[in-house]
Amino acid sequence: MAFVNLKKKEVQAKIVYYGPGRGGKTTNLEFIYNRIRSQMQNEMVTIKTHGDRTLFFDFLPLNIGTIKGYSIRTQLYTVPGQVKYNATRRLVLRGVDGIVFVADSMAVRKEKNISSLKNLEENLAAYQKDLYKIPIVLQYNKRDLGKKGVPLLSIEEMERDLNSKLKAPSFGTSAMIGHNVVATLKKAIQMTMISLQRTLM
Repeated sequence: MAFVNLKKKEVQAKIVYYGPGRGGKTTNLEFIYNRIRSQMQNEMVTIKTHGDRTLFFDFLPLNIGTIKGYSIRTQLYTVPGQVKYNATRRLVLRGVDGIVFVADSMAVRKEKNISSLKNLEENLAAYQKDLYKIPIVLQYNKRDLGKKGVPLLSIEEMERDLNSKLKAPSFGTSAMIGHNVVATLKKAIQMTMISLQRTLM
């Protein structure tokens, strides 16, 4: 649930990038950060393991306007993808308002995507949140690897595997080159703001 500061008339929303390990969650945030770095007052915080994979979270506050006279700040987080860090993933989800699920388009990652989405549903349930009611956008990342001969899942297959019940907005992306990264974030923010607007009314 968004943090509302009545004194400052400020709402702090939290969007979490979730998905399997090495799917591109951190790369998404790094691309966004580099695009808007000149407008930022804060540095992006990254805590990594020895293998240079995100262990805890990336934090990137963005000012994005007002609703009902309240200024809105959005914090972007990623979770660690590795199964052994599930307690950390659950902790990062506390108070989440919106989600970007970053799925890996590589064919060999099919089962990892499915199990990660199921894990997300379970971890949300721990906070009495419903995967089917929270604002969520799906991102099918690494589409650019097809040009390098890497076997990819088709968008249609990924939709069947991950989105047949959710019916969430989805984007084919390449976080490495930035294709549809900003579009994904804009959609996630838009959906989260609509949800928060209902809460603040």
